[in-house]
Parts: sequence; C-alpha cells; structure tokens
Amino acid sequence: MHNSFVDQINMKGHLTIHKVVEGNEELVFDEANVITSGFGWSLSQLYGLAGSTKITDYQIDRFQLGVSGFAGNQVSSTYELSGPLSQISHYTGAGDSNLNVFQSKLYKGDLGTAPNAIFASIPFAKVTKIDDRSVRFTIFIDEDSCNNLEGASSEEVSLSEIALFVKNPTGNTVSDISSMAAYRYFSSIRKTSDFGLVFRWTITFG
Repeated sequence: MHNSFVDQINMKGHLTIHKVVEGNEELVFDEANVITSGFGWSLSQLYGLAGSTKITDYQIDRFQLGVSGFAGNQVSSTYELSGPLSQISHYTGAGDSNLNVFQSKLYKGDLGTAPNAIFASIPFAKVTKIDDRSVRFTIFIDEDSCNNLEGASSEEVSLSEIALFVKNPTGNTVSDISSMAAYRYFSSIRKTSDFGLVFRWTITFG
C-alpha cells in the first residue's frame, strides 16, 4: 500500500555530492535516489487525518549518515540506514562542527520504533523551493564534522549512505518518531578535516 501511494503521487528524487576545498566544489556523485515507503506512509497520515495535527510534523527537517551503504538497501521498503552513525560525536567530533545533532526515535514500519537513533537537523534556510513541484534540501558537512570515523574494531570506515526523514508524522508528544523519506548509497568517502561535503537533494512531486 505504501509503495503504490508513493507511485500514485509520482515522487522522484535526485542527489548530488560535492567535495569542498577552500571554497571550491568538486562533483563526486550525481544520481537519482529512492523515495521510500516511509514517505508515503507519512503523507497518508496527513491526508487520512490519522496522524499529527501540526503541519510542521510532516516537514523533512533531519538526516542521517551511515558507513555501510549498499545496493540492496536502495529499495522503497528501506526504513533505516544499514550502518547509521550511532553517536553524536561521530557527527560533531571534537572540533567546531556546524551540525545540530540530537537523539530521537525512528519509525521502522512493522518492526516498531528504534528509541535511540541519532539525527542531524536540516536548517530551514537550507530548504529551497525550486519550482511549483520541486524542493531542494542542502546539507553541509563542514571540515570539522564526521572526520576519521572508526568501526567497532578501530578500523577506518567511510561515509557511504544518507537518508532524509520526516519529523514526526504520528504527532507523538513524548518524542519525535521520524520516518525515512528518501535514501541513497554512494561511493565511499573517507571524511577528513581537509575538506567539507555538500549534499544537494531535490525531491519532485508529480
């Protein structure tokens, strides 16, 4: 049902990633992304008057990064990243990070919710209307963020997946329960303080 709802309103997405060194951008990724069934579920809560009564709860205002993206996760039924960053410090490091990072709940479909997911905010000023059908979300990972990540065995790991999330479609009053709206895996990027990253994600309706 969720997949057909997404298809019915004909949502599409596209993601570009640029490396930023001393203000200069280099394109390193440029592909379409998957609109996930969680987005369709979120909108069905709105249109069916079954969820939150606050329109702000249906905004895409947060994202996650992960380190084990793969093609098998690039499907509409995906509800969570394969290897999401699991600590606030993974995003902010020890430097002067530009990211606002917080802990909240994650909607996982029939699997319920995950209580301790880590998200980073997408500032409202970075959400841009392109035309009557398209919205662009710009995510900047500065030089002080997401650097020198290590796995459980202290091995080096690289960023390789990202997702956008709807804020709180059920209107839960104790804690936001966020639902994945779009997902994309990408070629591994070993993030260091030598460069920043800009993700520009465009969602088109109809």
